[in-house]
Amino acid sequence: MGARAQYVVVENGAWQRYFSHWGAGRVADDLMPGPGAATRCFRANREIDKWLDDVWCEGAALIDHDRRILLWFAFADSWTDHLAARAVLARTWLGWDVRFAHDGVGDLTHHLGLGRGLTRVPGWFETFEPSGFAATEYAEPWSVVSLRLPDGSVRAWGSDWEPIEHLAAGPGLIDLLAVLPATPALTDMPYGGVHFDPQARTVSLWAVQTVAGIHNWPLPGWEDWVLDFRGDDHTRQAGLLPADFPFPQPSLAAALRRLSDGLGTPPPDHTELLARAAAVPGPEGTAPVVTPAALVSHEPADPTPAELTALRTAIDALAAGAGAG
Repeated sequence: MGARAQYVVVENGAWQRYFSHWGAGRVADDLMPGPGAATRCFRANREIDKWLDDVWCEGAALIDHDRRILLWFAFADSWTDHLAARAVLARTWLGWDVRFAHDGVGDLTHHLGLGRGLTRVPGWFETFEPSGFAATEYAEPWSVVSLRLPDGSVRAWGSDWEPIEHLAAGPGLIDLLAVLPATPALTDMPYGGVHFDPQARTVSLWAVQTVAGIHNWPLPGWEDWVLDFRGDDHTRQAGLLPADFPFPQPSLAAALRRLSDGLGTPPPDHTELLARAAAVPGPEGTAPVVTPAALVSHEPADPTPAELTALRTAIDALAAGAGAG
């Protein structure tokens, strides 16, 4: 239970890890006031001496003051929420190289010279048969998969699979796609997309979430294919989609307003929730145990008045531009 976050601060050639049991959902919020506030925030949380793996780490950030590099990842509620956070960070971290860590913890350990496999066990990337794709159902697709056909045309489908899962299904998915019926047009932006071009032997992928293992190319089954990884840039796939299946164009204004409205909101207090959970009898009389770390509240960013003013100014300017657009 919880939304575990891990933080790394690099300064004067040394680095240290910190942990919050409840911080994953607030990684972007804690970063937005800028380097000073974010560093103070992370150091106010618990210092640890081990790494969380890709399963348990649901959000993370690495602040490298020596090289002025920020690496971070966290799950966003929507495509617009992710882009709004990226836009704000570009303004409040001026002079820094701000990167979304698509490879999750692997990007953090790689940055420190520890490799990408430190927190991954052999066999961590599980492949499966593509047949399940035909039976997927969704209210809103998680991602979009598109395919260039032999005649040069492109077809596209909504998918409730995450982008990386289309690669885990292997090239056999391509033959299955070619005979599938069309899916409804999009009403909202997905979290990512995959485009297959069998003639060029190329896979193009983008995502506004982590795609752990994307830098371990070639993944199993794709040994003679080229990967065109686009980060969170959807525009190449947008240019390939058929006219009757375009990406929507939502405004960032609403997401930026949500950011502005949430400034200064403290993290939720989970004490009562944990107390109720601990009071529920376990099976056959066993007693539930509350993880001690879950009882430690997240220490959020506490920006100075100047940092808060700069953040509000950045959000207001971006919202005004998004509204005008």
